[in-house]
Amino acid sequence: MAVHGWTRRELLRSAALAAGGLALPLRLRAQAAGLDAAARQAIQQSPLVYVSPLRRDGQESRCHAEMWFVPDGDDLLVVTTRQRWRARAIRAGLHRARLWVGDFGVWTEAKGRFRSAPSFVAEASLVPDVAVRQRALSAFGAKYARDWAKWGPRFRKGLADGSRVLIRYRPQAS
Repeated sequence: MAVHGWTRRELLRSAALAAGGLALPLRLRAQAAGLDAAARQAIQQSPLVYVSPLRRDGQESRCHAEMWFVPDGDDLLVVTTRQRWRARAIRAGLHRARLWVGDFGVWTEAKGRFRSAPSFVAEASLVPDVAVRQRALSAFGAKYARDWAKWGPRFRKGLADGSRVLIRYRPQAS
């Protein structure tokens, strides 16, 4: 059974991940985050992250993307279309990704320069929680105010109709 494009399994898994994350004391979550000082600083300054889902063998997929993001504690939230590889990878059970933080433009034109940016491995999960989505949309609107008149309605509509998803990237300890 699918609810707003989510299977029961996806809803249950996301709920379990969310509940588990809330149960950890904040200090322990911060220690487990695996973000070094350079990554933390870059997150505060950069408008983009570059994302590559990791295959089962731990290797990066060939698919990379530059993404808008907003921090949620030590986690990063991104919105993407449901059919993009980063969203399909999560639904296929590939829950790890590598992220680089910095602005090098469109990844296909960056010629790999983003690889010099601070990076980390993260656990990826889809976020079905409407309250988290609303909080994320507000944060996106504040961070990307210049372009939000164009992209805000697209993000809102897409999240509402299921054509877009919110992904949480939770940094993992090295």
